[in-house]
Amino acid sequence: MIGAGRGRGRIRAPRRLTMNLPLRQAFTKDEVDFEQTWEVLHKAFREIHARNASNLSFEELFRNAYKLVLKKKGDFLFEKVKQLEIDVLDNNVRTQVRRLATPTILITDTNDSSSIERRAAGEKFMLQLTKSFQEHATEAGMITDVLMYMDRISTSEGRKTSVYTVALALFRERVLQATANDELAVTILELLEHIILETIALERSGEMVDRPLIKASCRMLENLYESLNEQESTRLYLTSFEPKFLDASREYYRNEGKMLVQEADATTFCSTARRRLKEEEDRCQQSLSTNTEPKIKSVVEQELVSAHITDVINLPGTGVKNMLDNDKMEDLQNMYELVKRVDSRLKPLRDAVHKRILELGNEINTSANQIATEPPSKARQEKKDTESKGKDKPAPAKQLSQQTVAAINWVEEVLKLKTKYDKISERAFRSDNVMEKALEVSFQDFINENSRSPEFLSLFLDQYLKSSGKDKSEAEVDTLLDNGVTLVQYLADKDVLETYYHKHMAKRLLMGKSISRDVERQMLVKMKMRLGNQFTSKMEGLLRDVELSENLTNGYREHMTKLGEGVTHKIDFEPSILTTTVWPITIPESDRACIFPKEVELVKESFEKYYLSKHTGRKLTWLPHMGDVTMRATYEKGAKPITYEISGPTYCMVILMLFNEHERLTFSEIQQLTNIPPDKVTQTLLSIAVAPKTRLLKKEPMSRDINPTDVFSYNEKFEHSFRKFKVALVSEQSNKVETAEQRKETQKKADDERGLAIDAAVVRIMKARKTLTHQQLMTETIDIMKSRFHPDVAMIKRKIESLIEREYLERGADSANPSYNYLA
Repeated sequence: MIGAGRGRGRIRAPRRLTMNLPLRQAFTKDEVDFEQTWEVLHKAFREIHARNASNLSFEELFRNAYKLVLKKKGDFLFEKVKQLEIDVLDNNVRTQVRRLATPTILITDTNDSSSIERRAAGEKFMLQLTKSFQEHATEAGMITDVLMYMDRISTSEGRKTSVYTVALALFRERVLQATANDELAVTILELLEHIILETIALERSGEMVDRPLIKASCRMLENLYESLNEQESTRLYLTSFEPKFLDASREYYRNEGKMLVQEADATTFCSTARRRLKEEEDRCQQSLSTNTEPKIKSVVEQELVSAHITDVINLPGTGVKNMLDNDKMEDLQNMYELVKRVDSRLKPLRDAVHKRILELGNEINTSANQIATEPPSKARQEKKDTESKGKDKPAPAKQLSQQTVAAINWVEEVLKLKTKYDKISERAFRSDNVMEKALEVSFQDFINENSRSPEFLSLFLDQYLKSSGKDKSEAEVDTLLDNGVTLVQYLADKDVLETYYHKHMAKRLLMGKSISRDVERQMLVKMKMRLGNQFTSKMEGLLRDVELSENLTNGYREHMTKLGEGVTHKIDFEPSILTTTVWPITIPESDRACIFPKEVELVKESFEKYYLSKHTGRKLTWLPHMGDVTMRATYEKGAKPITYEISGPTYCMVILMLFNEHERLTFSEIQQLTNIPPDKVTQTLLSIAVAPKTRLLKKEPMSRDINPTDVFSYNEKFEHSFRKFKVALVSEQSNKVETAEQRKETQKKADDERGLAIDAAVVRIMKARKTLTHQQLMTETIDIMKSRFHPDVAMIKRKIESLIEREYLERGADSANPSYNYLA
């Protein structure tokens, strides 16, 4: 504003003088009367201050000033001008300003009428002061143009300061730093600052104020300096007003913060804080100075946000917990942006989100474990089969076990929770890396808090990779599996998941329950991308064995057809050839000596002969406890016999076919004729002689237990509501879920495999490094192992000791600094 005003009134030296002699020669021939010349200039300068300069000849004024400077009268002229400015400021400008500096401005009464009167008086005072400054600056600019030559000579010699600079400095000294009036013991500057601060306080309370008037006042202070040097840091705005503004703002926001925490909810606090920051930004742009913007924002952030944000985040009922639970995206975004301003690491928000996810995750864990351990409901035990219109339709699928239900519920709830927080991260936290890492750690913590999470995740994947998942579309199954694999990244003990998944996949493929091999391969590709080749190598071996078994079966059938024996056997034989090192199968010694029916024995011997002709040096071990059969049984029911198609374990077929040749057999006789282990005989007989829906045999005496003296015979009165049905072992669970003892065995096996992995890792490290300190070896071993499981430090130490005993390593000579050397 000052520059613009000065530019409009600027008077420049004439380009050419209307005389024959050069200017310097003309002025040197005549003596100059200083007083007379000054009188001309003085009168003209008075007219300028009276804003009546339209009739002045500025060329003549410039000549007069030029003559005085040329005759070495510049210093006198400078002092005369300075005195003139003092006189104008003291008698005209200051008087006009003081007239409006009434005591009303400083009244602190909160009465409405007094407040309105005080505000009006303050605005009049500001208006007069800024108007007086603008006029003074314009007039000083015009006078400076007249004295241009004097300024150039004086400033080049370093003797004097520019007239314009002195004029503004005098305004500061004679007006702003003067007392407001005899009744007010404050300077005009202090009164101005008080009015500006009061006006800003009114605006913060919601009142409309005259922003251009405040802007004009602040510009005035920005154009005035503490000294004639006019250094940037000495602007009155920076040295006087801004510190007071920041102090007043600091007190205001400190009190407002305390009030909001006590009276408002978290949503109101966040919206208020963001509104305040925006208001201060606008105020600096439109009323104050843009240089103040970062400073006042820092005050708001410290006093309003930083001092209270932790309390606001944890406010009961309205804090971050409530926002998360109710998907309040806008509120969470406001909270995130506020915390981001005061803490780049977002610690209070991270802690609150982490705490809530842990709470919800532990609830999911507790619920799943309760489902897995509670006794089956009476409704499930007594539920009857749904009748079917067609008698030749298969029976409905068996209900899922509680373990599987618990696993599916657990994974689905975790995925639901993850989907919820992924959405919050994207929409509210702007996919901030710090928050995404916090979410990852939170999910890792509660997932790994549940010791059964690897088993649950494997059971979930197993359920949808089995043929029972065919009720869903391919896209739905793919999405479910993708989501399941996503959780793998959170598991610390990935090797335990590998153990379970390996076992479940082997059972799916062996029992023919896999949804399809293509889906199995796709699943392995997904896992390989997440976990690497080591995780999937054995599982890929399972698929290779199944495919080789199919090719071998087809080859055997062609071979039998050529021999003309395919029709003779009347048995559709589908062997599965399993590589011992690939399949997770324990072979009980007692299961190997089963005596098969002679029809089956012929096929068995025929296949062995064919297989060994193709593969020399190999040995086949038959595992009847892993097989299953489908057989037909015909019952004479009046004129039309009824044929049932019965599916069941191999042992079921072995026992049932005994009754083609025997009318009655005791338990002991059955065991002797089949050589099946007694516990397996008991389990099978419970399924085909005691279970109410599959009593293919009669038992005498009839009871729920099997005793060595019990007698069994063919049940010619057997009936079933379906022509095709399956005999399930009484104690068998449909998804082969582990018992507590089996789970301990699995963990023991995993620990043994971990020990071997640690052995191998230590040897590889030492072979490459030759010598390492104890701490270095521990650190490198943990880094290698943590991708598969969370290594136990004590186990690593035990394995190092074992390697020393086996002479793979030796201790270093310096016992004070433990180290190890590799022994080649």
